[in-house]
Amino acid sequence: MSRRTELYIFAGLLVLVAFSGYYYLSSRTQVTQIPGVFASDTKFQPLDVQEPRLHLDLLQRIRKMQYSGIHRNIFSAAPPPIEKPPAQTASSFTGPRPAPPPPPLQIPAEFFGYAWRPHSEKRVAFFTSGDDVLIVHEGDTFLGRFRLDRVGTDSADVEDISSGRHATVPLVQPPDEGSSQ
Repeated sequence: MSRRTELYIFAGLLVLVAFSGYYYLSSRTQVTQIPGVFASDTKFQPLDVQEPRLHLDLLQRIRKMQYSGIHRNIFSAAPPPIEKPPAQTASSFTGPRPAPPPPPLQIPAEFFGYAWRPHSEKRVAFFTSGDDVLIVHEGDTFLGRFRLDRVGTDSADVEDISSGRHATVPLVQPPDEGSSQ
């Protein structure tokens, strides 16, 4: 590159810097219009207040006020305390009373053991009902109204077919005959 070319490039850069500086400074001095402010707002006239003073009577009334809301520490992550409504008497209650919950499901059989085949996923449960021994596979019904849902190692889950309610029957250990002597 010749010396003359370098001088032309340097002069061009110098003109470019001067022009950008001029543009920057001229745009800073102009007042840009703020969005939402209209030209008619430039005719603003302040209110003509004859006696500007503090209303001390209003300040006193505010100082005497008591806060009646929930008091809680805003710097604590714990939920605010629950305010209990005033206790209602039995005579003040109106409307239907909720039905009591149904009694727990009673299965008239005892679960005393289970078995399974090594290649099968389903287990077989053994129940006693009086003098009868019932052998029930998972998913089968027994005693005419119960279905065996699942057999665990220490309990069996049973469903009442008519109501859809579930119960867990615990595994009953047989009495040890050798310890009775």
